[in-house]
Amino acid sequence: MSHPKNNNIFLVGLMGAGKTTIGRQLARKLGKRFVDSDHEIEARTGASVPWIFEIEGEPSFRRREADMIRDLTTQDHLVLATGGGAVLDPVSRALLAERGTVIYLRAAIGSILQRTSHDKNRPLLQTADPRAKLEELLATRDPLYREIADLVIDTGRPNVQSMVQTILDQLAALDTGRAQELASDSMNEQASTTLNVDLGERSYPIAIGRDLLGDAALLTRHIDSGKVAIVTNTVVAPLYLAKVAGALRAAGRDVVEIVLPDGEEYKTWQSLNLVYDALLANRCDRKTTLVALGGGVIGDLTGFAASSYMRGVPFVQVPTTLLSQVDSSVGGKTGINHPLGKNMIGAFYQPRAVIADTATLDTLPARELSAGLAEVIKHGAILDAAYFEWIEQNIGRLVAREPEAMAYAIARSCEIKAEVVRKDEREGGLRAVLNFGHTFGHAIESGLGYGNWLHGEAVGCGMVMAADLSARLGLVDAATVERLRALVAAAGLPTRAPDLGLERWIELMAVDKKNEGGAIRFILLKPLGSPSITTAPPDMLRATLAACVR
Repeated sequence: MSHPKNNNIFLVGLMGAGKTTIGRQLARKLGKRFVDSDHEIEARTGASVPWIFEIEGEPSFRRREADMIRDLTTQDHLVLATGGGAVLDPVSRALLAERGTVIYLRAAIGSILQRTSHDKNRPLLQTADPRAKLEELLATRDPLYREIADLVIDTGRPNVQSMVQTILDQLAALDTGRAQELASDSMNEQASTTLNVDLGERSYPIAIGRDLLGDAALLTRHIDSGKVAIVTNTVVAPLYLAKVAGALRAAGRDVVEIVLPDGEEYKTWQSLNLVYDALLANRCDRKTTLVALGGGVIGDLTGFAASSYMRGVPFVQVPTTLLSQVDSSVGGKTGINHPLGKNMIGAFYQPRAVIADTATLDTLPARELSAGLAEVIKHGAILDAAYFEWIEQNIGRLVAREPEAMAYAIARSCEIKAEVVRKDEREGGLRAVLNFGHTFGHAIESGLGYGNWLHGEAVGCGMVMAADLSARLGLVDAATVERLRALVAAAGLPTRAPDLGLERWIELMAVDKKNEGGAIRFILLKPLGSPSITTAPPDMLRATLAACVR
């Protein structure tokens, strides 16, 4: 943000996100005074928040809340936990953004319900369907929280001390970045967002914002070594290699440039060996850091090279496509393709950091943009119904690459994936839900030959097929299938699958990492926004194939 910040910290987020619990410990660590705005309102009025809601109504409470925010933001050395609806007032939002560092504490609906299930002091949740109410509140408020947030922190994990330490680390990084920006007099007019993938000692940040590629301080913060090998391809290299390599060289790094052919068909042993050849020829040791500059193919291949070169060297993901920014760069799945199956050879290996420069999307071909939108849609369809609805309402803005909509979609998708990865790093169970549409999609890619359809195109079509199968199993209704089909089409993606031959389809789907004991496992919807991992009777699978193949 271009305005200066004072030493206040303002916590925003839905009720039950942990603002009070985390805020108290954060204030203690920083030597600041802690204030909860709801508690302050109760102290000044002598009435409880539920009483004010019941007797005076919500509009009266919101006026009191806005007055309280206006008063408290004039103070100093404060950690303030705001009410969940404080951001609804535009003046309050502006004051919070101007007068302190805003931290959005983001929690999953399920976590909030668990924390608030017996709390009668939440007037907005005293309804017959608290989940539906929370989803409605999140859909309305999440964009407002993001609008003013300097940091977004996931609060799904139970260890409060770990969350507080993550916030302290992110604040230190943020302060360093601000100091460097002020010193260079080149402050970015558009705020960047930093998320965290919490995996204990393997945790790492995801930085999202415009014009990050030339930020040497940001790049070198995650590169300890003196030597760096940038792996990219023939399409990305002319656009961004000089900028990234120049920034690193200006910071005193010895840079090796490795340029591979472009395309899914080159995600092979041969390309992997080209990386090894270059590393060995340039005497790269085990302290060398690899930088993956490109889309999903480059990210997966570079990550696998990093996991195996000298038994493991550090690497940083710098994704330049929408698909890689919202999905493949996050989570540590690396690998290459085999003629008999996609991504069958690889390793789980986490990066040191992910740096997603949204300005790279300006040069992205329309077809590649659509392919990335498939993964955006996937995250909403399988794990966040409110987010899916937001995508439906904003798909035109996303296709048009409107910066605010695109930044929100990237950040929300990364949040969803980071939370799943935190719970299941090595795909022992939950993480498999992120493969919604992929069983059908991988069959399309393998059956047609890698590179004929883009990965996102195959996933988009695969999601429609998975939704159709979900309906045949009675997990969703026909209207849900049509909503998904319409959204996939609006994103510019195919909704009809190629005719590979019925038996060939089944043969290809049988070669899938998710399968167990020879049975094909599908990630299906039950309902929209929730996953179901199951098998399907052969007759229903054949019916879906018959209905969806053109």
